Amino acid sequence: MQIVRTVIWVLLLVGLLLFSIANWDPTVTVRIWDGIVVDTKIPAIVIVSFAIGFVPMWLYHRASKWRLNRKIASLENAARTAAATPVAVRQDHEEEPVSTEPDVRADPDTPLKPTTREHIGPEATTTESTEADKPGPLFGSDDPKSDKPGSESETKA
Repeated sequence: MQIVRTVIWVLLLVGLLLFSIANWDPTVTVRIWDGIVVDTKIPAIVIVSFAIGFVPMWLYHRASKWRLNRKIASLENAARTAAATPVAVRQDHEEEPVSTEPDVRADPDTPLKPTTREHIGPEATTTESTEADKPGPLFGSDDPKSDKPGSESETKA
């Protein structure tokens, strides 16, 4: 890439040199303000015009390149510091044992079992459950015939 840049600059300078040789004799009168008049050669006007257009853009390019290089260096230093800093592994938690039994809650076809006092634990006073202690059905009744639409229980009502 450096060779391409060098070739372009050499061609630009050779073109400017040829232009200057061909247009050196005539002098041009340039009026800057009403009272200021300058007699100059055409190549000087071309060089000054090129510098007025090129130098600000070149300075802007160099400043943005410098700013981006600083940002890249800062990010590289932060990454280097993060990679060099050891991370402490937490040992204070225990892993849960993996259950090999299938989860009955995941199967939608598994019926829900009512909870009785014997399932609650040792604080239960009686292990015998009565009909009033059992929770009722969530939807409809326990009779499978009445769950179907258009069954006899719905048509009687």
